[in-house]
Amino acid sequence: MGRETILFKSEEKKSTKEISDTLRLIADKVDAGTLTLSRGSEEVVVDFPDQMTLELKVEEEQGRKLKKSLEIELEWIPGDTAESRSTTIS
Repeated sequence: MGRETILFKSEEKKSTKEISDTLRLIADKVDAGTLTLSRGSEEVVVDFPDQMTLELKVEEEQGRKLKKSLEIELEWIPGDTAESRSTTIS
């Protein structure tokens, strides 16, 4: 397996409205082809290709309390244009 390097990480508690606004902004930036993430002096510019793999995952974790999560991941290999199967979102 390859080595993973985290270039940027952010985790904040936000309202549903703030989260949906952020997701809309990210969607617009993906459509435009580039996204700049910044926090303080830390900044990462992400350039998106025309095709990527979209991974959606819903998890449930039972500890002292039940915790649920929705993970949205975009993945690509620079220069790769392979197509993948389509998932319907409703």
